[in-house]
Amino acid sequence: MSRPLFGFLWPLLLGAVLGISSCSKQQTLQALFQKSSPHQAYARQLTQAGLDRRPAGRAWLAAADKALRDSLVVSLPFAETGYFRPERPSAASYRYAVRAGEQVHVSLTLAPGANARVFLDAFEAVPGRMPAPLANADTLVLDFRYRAESDGQHLLRVQPELLAAGRYTLRVAREPSLSVFPVLGRTDAAAGSFWGANRDGGARRHEGIDIFAPRGTPAIAATAGTITRTGETPLGGRVVWLADAAHGEHLYYAHLDKQLVTPGQRVRAGDTLGLVGNTGNARSTVPHLHFGIYRSGRGAVDPFPFVQQAAVPSVPLHGPDRRGEFVRLKVAASLRPSLATEKNTRRSKTVLLKQVPLLVLGQQGTSLRVQAPDGQIGYVAARAVVGASGTPLRKLVLPVATELLAQPAATAAASEALAAKTVVAVLGQANGFSLLRGPQGQTGWAAI
Repeated sequence: MSRPLFGFLWPLLLGAVLGISSCSKQQTLQALFQKSSPHQAYARQLTQAGLDRRPAGRAWLAAADKALRDSLVVSLPFAETGYFRPERPSAASYRYAVRAGEQVHVSLTLAPGANARVFLDAFEAVPGRMPAPLANADTLVLDFRYRAESDGQHLLRVQPELLAAGRYTLRVAREPSLSVFPVLGRTDAAAGSFWGANRDGGARRHEGIDIFAPRGTPAIAATAGTITRTGETPLGGRVVWLADAAHGEHLYYAHLDKQLVTPGQRVRAGDTLGLVGNTGNARSTVPHLHFGIYRSGRGAVDPFPFVQQAAVPSVPLHGPDRRGEFVRLKVAASLRPSLATEKNTRRSKTVLLKQVPLLVLGQQGTSLRVQAPDGQIGYVAARAVVGASGTPLRKLVLPVATELLAQPAATAAASEALAAKTVVAVLGQANGFSLLRGPQGQTGWAAI
């Protein structure tokens, strides 16, 4: 009989992982001055400790790689509560769309008692290429922001260290990358004409947004920079150009009633540049600021994502908290690859039978993020499941000593061993194996 993985290796793994964790603060500070991320540094330490040759270490590295190739699709703002299981090295990954100019805010909060080191890594997802790193963080500060430089898809990987356990809450939200809204006392709700709208009977497109405010309202610097030009043109009327050298961008303020700055002047975010008016070709309209952004080498870009205020994601739990539990479907249903509406679940090709146990990895509103026995991860409706422990399929007495396997496969590693005559509950079935729970809460797969 083979030795159980986490019975035999636990002291070795614990000693090695504690040795790695004891250096985490120093290495986190070093990561500020090195190109490698905290996640990459930790992976190297696993290899140096020889844990990459152990099943748990290999599973951790494989989970990190799989997360970059197989991610769940979510919409921002996004929030989810999840659970780390020490006996199952894993990594969660989320793919979301971004627009040039917006700032992405990522934060993760550990529940009290969850003393785990967690790695957060954001990547740009480009079809046909390996994801390109954008930003990262680990346990010292599980909160970071980064700016999207172009429209596209980004990917966030969340992975705890080996043997980590506990609950967490993840939030990913959009924010404006410009620190100040360009019209004093106004928000994006004051914008009434947007990028791409027809102008001059369709002869040209609107290259900016119009922000409506009473005549004389201060138009202010949305960021620090240098005034490069002022003047008056037939279209823009009285205009001011502000250069943001840090990002290679020029901010354009038009239709001003008055200009209150001069070329070469340095300004700070919030300084008044002029007063809102309707000069130029806006004489027949109510006063407003035409605000545009021009990028070096790219021309005009949509400025709205640079200033748009987004909703803050919330994570209300509907029904019982099932994170870290096994559940079963009440009826056969599809495993959704994203938080799409249920009417779109027909597109999913993975159909789960009602006796198949699902491990709840996360919970968002009325949906559960679950892992099927074959490793696939997706979403099911919370109302469509029952707790497997509370309503087992049946109970039985083991006729012989039985190993509990980590997966429903004959080649899977054993995590526990139960003696003959032990009374167990059958929580679910898959691939000819049964998921068993012993009298002390031991859980694993066995062919019975």
